[in-house]
Amino acid sequence: MTPAPTTPENEADRHPRRWLGRVFSRNSRLRWAARRIIMACVLGLALLFGGFLWFANAVTSLKAPDGVKADAIVVLTGGYLRIEQALGLLRDGAGQRLLISGAHPSTSPTQIRKVTQASPDLFACCVDIGYDAIDTIGNANEITRWIHDHGYKSVLVVTNNYHMLRSLHELRRADPVTKFIAYPVVSSDLTRKAWFAEPDVLRTMLSEYGKVVLATCRDWFGIERGTGLRNEDPPKTASKPAL
Repeated sequence: MTPAPTTPENEADRHPRRWLGRVFSRNSRLRWAARRIIMACVLGLALLFGGFLWFANAVTSLKAPDGVKADAIVVLTGGYLRIEQALGLLRDGAGQRLLISGAHPSTSPTQIRKVTQASPDLFACCVDIGYDAIDTIGNANEITRWIHDHGYKSVLVVTNNYHMLRSLHELRRADPVTKFIAYPVVSSDLTRKAWFAEPDVLRTMLSEYGKVVLATCRDWFGIERGTGLRNEDPPKTASKPAL
């Protein structure tokens, strides 16, 4: 009996190693694609790592400017230390008026004043409290509306140093006309200690860097973002609280 002719399929079945050798040969498309994917992943990781080093250096290098003045002051809530710093700037005449942006609706002006031990007269004349912002994007929108309502041209921005870069990014995106001046709150001097060896500090830095990367990518690709406000109406503010 004459044996059946051998087809390419039969040959591949009989010699799987030969078939795999062809698939993963040096000139195969699959191997070429795999090399490109690996190179892209390595490049992406290198860019992310390099970006984090840049971010960490920028954060640790931030310092509060001396003798700075602007039309007004804004502080993004996230701790009473920020508010105390902003009230100190207002008391020293660094700005005409202060907006505390992103306060929780259950927090009264009286509570903020008592915790920060601020002067009742200063609070009554020159402090506004915004209750609509729920995140940094909301802070930017709430602050922008307040700035435009008062016609300010330059504003001091008070927030923690690790939060400053993203805050300025969102503010300048929402309002490219106003001059925003960074006034970072530095709770601890990161330049004098190995902060990267402290888990809590490293976790905070990595988390904030990730948010900066996402915000940048969102703007690059034109992804729609929410308002970050509790409602779409003009933000509610308390300008003359009952103390």
